[in-house]
Amino acid sequence: MNLKKNIQKANGKLGILIPGLGAVSTTFIAGTLAARKGIGQPIGSITQMGRIRLGKRTENRNPAIRDFVPLASLNDLVFGGWDITPDNAWEAATNAGVLDTELLVRLKDELEAIRPMKAVFDHSFVKNLDGEHVKHEKTKMDSAKALMLDIEQFKQKNGCDRMVMVWCASTEVYVEQQEIHQDLDKFEKALRDNHPAIAPSMIYAYAAIQSGIPFINGAPNLSCDIPAIVELANKLKVPIAGKDFKTGQTLMKTILGPGLKTRLIGIDGWFSTNILGNRDGKVLDDADSFKTKEVSKLSVLESILEAELYPELYKEMYHKVRINYYPPKGDDKESWDNIDIFGWLGYKMQIKVNFLCKDSILAAPVVLDLVLFIDLAHRAQMKGIQEWLSFYFKSPQTLQGLPPIHDIFQQKIKLENTLRHLMGEKLINHLGLDYYEEEQ
Repeated sequence: MNLKKNIQKANGKLGILIPGLGAVSTTFIAGTLAARKGIGQPIGSITQMGRIRLGKRTENRNPAIRDFVPLASLNDLVFGGWDITPDNAWEAATNAGVLDTELLVRLKDELEAIRPMKAVFDHSFVKNLDGEHVKHEKTKMDSAKALMLDIEQFKQKNGCDRMVMVWCASTEVYVEQQEIHQDLDKFEKALRDNHPAIAPSMIYAYAAIQSGIPFINGAPNLSCDIPAIVELANKLKVPIAGKDFKTGQTLMKTILGPGLKTRLIGIDGWFSTNILGNRDGKVLDDADSFKTKEVSKLSVLESILEAELYPELYKEMYHKVRINYYPPKGDDKESWDNIDIFGWLGYKMQIKVNFLCKDSILAAPVVLDLVLFIDLAHRAQMKGIQEWLSFYFKSPQTLQGLPPIHDIFQQKIKLENTLRHLMGEKLINHLGLDYYEEEQ
């Protein structure tokens, strides 16, 4: 087997830096610590539990992905980050209420040692939260430089050989691309000028890439999905990926939607509503932040169903998404989907989905896979947008003008074929005719 890419070995410690030490990030950190201690299973993680088929079906080669590609070991991960509150990871995880106290107690010493650095925060971008543990720099460029100093100090203190940054903080208010986002020179001038259209997540993305470390956008914010940041990532040969972790209701849509479309079942309407009570729910209770999330969630079905190609089936479909903040739910999100469908001769039918999920439990393996895969991409000299990681996102980032793929099954094929390509294995197209031609 010959490597297609000259992949550097995953030697040494991998630092995972996380803006936002909340429910998702502490569930990810605690779960990873539990998995490496053997007191919990990393269920949902493709890098830890997944297998990949190589060659023909008759060859019966199905290695574990973690044995097939050179991924960083869980034992080599080091965790840090920033938050607008000074709570350490033990306090934050306890407050989040996702994981059982009995499990957290077994991890207490390690979690207490993870203390957040002061965050870059702008109340105008997250109106329903107030930051007390925040940086107060003169300009946004000064904030970026302060983050770069944090990154360097963390690296030195923890002896990290490589690093990755993954945004697990809040959804920011809706921002459309402006002139200052279109190229790097304009963006850097805007940083120095404190331009109001530069969100904190963009400052983190800029600081990460300038520091030579990959950036993953787990929220629907623009963050690294602007030409200026893409230009910087390509210039410095740093991989980026986003956006918005695909977890609850949207995960269901990317499973059900392709199934209905594949069988050419028509859809009159798809009504989706959610209730949740964690910090994410509180943030989304603001209309401007909700719009950012709504745009991300609405785009999924439109892309999958391709109404322009199948107007008789999907052109008139009514699609509505709602999210309601309901504090008693905590991190236990509940979603309802009412799907009005029609089949042969136009006869009407319905599908009802009631999904009671723990959002952070679904997000944690996504975070783990993304940090390990984007570190692999960096060691394989891959740069810029990593579309092969679309499998993990609601609104996958692609080259400007290139429509994203939302079908989760197509996304999985793209991910697996990328891994085969990296390791010099033949890509699998699932045609299968050669088995039958050989018999004739």
